[in-house]
Amino acid sequence: MAVGFAQWGNDLYTGRRSYDIVGRRRVWYTISAVIVLLSAILLVKPGLNPGIEFRGGSQFVVSGVATTDQSLASDIVQEVAPEEVPRVTTVGGSALRIQTVALDEERLAQAQQDLAEAFDVPVENVASSFVGPSWGKDVTQKAVNGLLVFLLLVTVVMTVYFRNWRMAAAALIALFHDLIITVGIYAAVGWEVTPATVIGFLTILGYSIYDTVVVFDKVRENTADVLDQTRYTYAEKANLAVNQTLVRSINTSVVALLPVSAILFIGAFLLGAGTLRDIALALFIGMAVGTFSSIFLATPAEVTLREREPKIIAHTAKVLAARAATAEGSTEGSSGAPVAIHVGQLRPGAHQGTAAQPKRRKSGKK
Repeated sequence: MAVGFAQWGNDLYTGRRSYDIVGRRRVWYTISAVIVLLSAILLVKPGLNPGIEFRGGSQFVVSGVATTDQSLASDIVQEVAPEEVPRVTTVGGSALRIQTVALDEERLAQAQQDLAEAFDVPVENVASSFVGPSWGKDVTQKAVNGLLVFLLLVTVVMTVYFRNWRMAAAALIALFHDLIITVGIYAAVGWEVTPATVIGFLTILGYSIYDTVVVFDKVRENTADVLDQTRYTYAEKANLAVNQTLVRSINTSVVALLPVSAILFIGAFLLGAGTLRDIALALFIGMAVGTFSSIFLATPAEVTLREREPKIIAHTAKVLAARAATAEGSTEGSSGAPVAIHVGQLRPGAHQGTAAQPKRRKSGKK
């Protein structure tokens, strides 16, 4: 199996095997648009579930409990603070976390005492904390600022590195695609958005841009002299680059997703709610979506932008005309009569293989 996978990767790199990813970009655009639309709807309803760090409030953590009855904890706290339904989550197998609106000292002490009596634990086992709304607003502002600075740096660095703003624009399209889908799925799951979640969002943006830059670097290498020849179009050269980096993208994604999935499992099912679970879910979704966008969205979007350039349009027409003339000449030479061949019937990957070698006759004495 390993030998077959290696041979498959070698065939993709040499061009003997080719998948028309760029040529079918409308399919990938449609799939991405549908998923992004569904994610946007999920952001409206049910919407994100901001943690106490963003909305402010009081929090209780009851540890060492014999039962993790969430309804019991919710009823007790709601008696003290009836203005909001508390949010209760299980932490591990013997602790509960209850979040509610900001309480004054009197109600905070009363809720702490009631929780200790209800779960039959010492009062010391009920830890309480308070997060002010101004702190949560400050965290939100810093998260937004970090995202804007990151996107600005990505645009500048990619434009300077590739000397082409179209690659930077395509990379930003892929980044927004990854971010919206990740946040939308996070909203559908319903887990709280914590500072760890925001760190996960920023991390997957870095992973996505890294994978995209690797593919674009190969695209730039393959298309450096594309206008000096009339055998391949720009889209075909870019498609070859995607095929050549396909195995690398798959391997990198699998290696990255395995430990993240392990962290997600441990954080979600063994340790309960916490930082590990919050950041691991964002990383897992983002890495998977980022792999898709770097292969099926970033390069096709870059090709779509480049094909609007007059010199690329003229070169593509020249290549297709030369290909049609060659096909017409070969058919006339073989049958004596011209045969119509549509250029659109030619597969973009069909001209990326190597020429077949003539078979050698076996020599030897009988």
